[in-house]
Amino acid sequence: MADTLTTIALNIGSQRIGMAVFETAKNGGLLLKSYASETIVADPALESSRSGQTRVAVADLAQRLKVSRSKVRYAISGQAVFTRFVKLPPLQDDNIEQLVAFEAQQHVPFPINEVVWDYEIIEGTGDKEVVIVAIKSEALDEINASVNECGLSTAEVDVAPMALFNAFLNSYGQPQEPVLLIDIGAKTSNLLYLEGKRFFTRSIPVGGTAVTSAIAKEYGVSFLEAEHQKITHGLVALGGGHTEQLDESVAALAMVIRNALTRLPSEIARTTNYYRSQHGGNAPKRIYLCGGGANLPYTLEFFEEKLNLPIEFFNPLKTLAVGKGVDTALLQREAHLMGELVGLGLRGIGKSAINIDLVPAVVEQIRAADRRKPLLIGAAAVFIAGVATWSALQMVAAGRAQDKTRTMQESSETLAPLADDIGKLLKTQEALQAVASNFTTAEADHAFWPDLLSELTGALASDAVWITDLEPLKDFNALDPDPKPPAINGSPVVKADFASGTYGSSGFTELTRGEQAEIPAKGTKSPATAPSTGAVNAVRIRGFWRENPDSQNAVSKLLKRLRDKPGAFSFTVTGADHKPIALKDEQILKVNLASADGGELAFPFTITLPLAREVRIK
Repeated sequence: MADTLTTIALNIGSQRIGMAVFETAKNGGLLLKSYASETIVADPALESSRSGQTRVAVADLAQRLKVSRSKVRYAISGQAVFTRFVKLPPLQDDNIEQLVAFEAQQHVPFPINEVVWDYEIIEGTGDKEVVIVAIKSEALDEINASVNECGLSTAEVDVAPMALFNAFLNSYGQPQEPVLLIDIGAKTSNLLYLEGKRFFTRSIPVGGTAVTSAIAKEYGVSFLEAEHQKITHGLVALGGGHTEQLDESVAALAMVIRNALTRLPSEIARTTNYYRSQHGGNAPKRIYLCGGGANLPYTLEFFEEKLNLPIEFFNPLKTLAVGKGVDTALLQREAHLMGELVGLGLRGIGKSAINIDLVPAVVEQIRAADRRKPLLIGAAAVFIAGVATWSALQMVAAGRAQDKTRTMQESSETLAPLADDIGKLLKTQEALQAVASNFTTAEADHAFWPDLLSELTGALASDAVWITDLEPLKDFNALDPDPKPPAINGSPVVKADFASGTYGSSGFTELTRGEQAEIPAKGTKSPATAPSTGAVNAVRIRGFWRENPDSQNAVSKLLKRLRDKPGAFSFTVTGADHKPIALKDEQILKVNLASADGGELAFPFTITLPLAREVRIK
């Protein structure tokens, strides 16, 4: 699926994981092609298992929607990030980025080098104001690893309140009167104040989990049992004798739920006062309700009673087109749960008002490598074009001289020196062409290694595996049986004392004159049974995999990623009969299980990967 035509949106909540596939509609808006969701356990006592549950849910959704190995835009919950609205002094636009960086260092409660952060300018507030969003790098990398381990790569990382804001503007436009959007989640509730172009958000630690915990405490049951009772029999009690007509047990449960939710209107009133006093906003005149915590019967009436304002459910699908295969009955029931997904879909077609992108370390490395490629290619192209132009001019001059020589054959003795000059020019041309060819080959070999490292970084990213050493090899033969000392399959090309050597000295092992002469031309591939000398044809990777119940095949699973995405490495070699042979894991992967008896926390492994092409080292 092309990124320009299709957007895969993923909303990672504390209890609900939603995924949707959008395409660009004929009118330029969004077309919903497919949608699905999964629910995970939000029991605070099982927080350590949440990462694994999230990984399983995301993998299941990707398989159901048939989007495995695609790029995904995903949103993380507001509770996971630090959000701060900051007013800036009047400055030129050229200085805003430096000023925001300074403000981020002052307001973010962590060292700035330990967080990933982004900002967006908020319009319509009179004074210049920005919203700064930050998250600990380790927390973001953990979330991103859960997504990547499901076979999905990362396009952008947004935050749930910002995605909701974009979805609201798309469905309702800029509100002329102050409105409040209440998103009741499992662990937190996000409050979004919208007033014209003005925007403010705050997360409150009250949500569906607080209601479930109150039921569990009141009745002395487990969290799972309390959640079941809430879903099957729960409703929110209203004032004025609302529960008198209900069954006694249902009425008692309704009062427990009402008491647990009473804290939320108090927090809303407190936040509204803060918004009015500190940010110059106005009290809301209308309220929209969304989120899984709003599913209980009479939730809307409860907030109307407490806040004394007109309330309706938020519908982010008002302006969307829906594909033929989508269950419309499901959309009617869950439309108020899809705001974040719609906001992410708008990012894909460039129609979002706020664009926050929290970039994980792995994604930043891939983007940096992609940014370097055009520079290297452009430099090589300019050089080659210059050489080609010079060569063309020389060829024109040589051609003219040859024509003149043919017309003046009777004066050959007089023109003999000119013929010698022409011969010298032709030799010079051949020498320059050889230099240009060597340069382009060297540039290609130079760019090969950053691409190889990016490919390894993306494929071997796992919290159960880490890499300790990467060693280029020459003369590696993948079809040789396991060699016995002192014989070694593949020779290192980096000197053992390279780290302590003199600056500027070569780090490669010396090659004989014959080896240098036998380096193959670019694009050629030597068979595995007769490797060429003088060039790197494999890379040996050493590392450790952590001992835990589900990581027995952790290295093999990561190795499969490299097989599924051919790039710098080749898993097929040519045998003695010139037929291709597919390499098995045991031919390139060695895992040492001897340390298990010693009680070690990790097992060493070695992977020797043949390269897709040989890379010169001299």
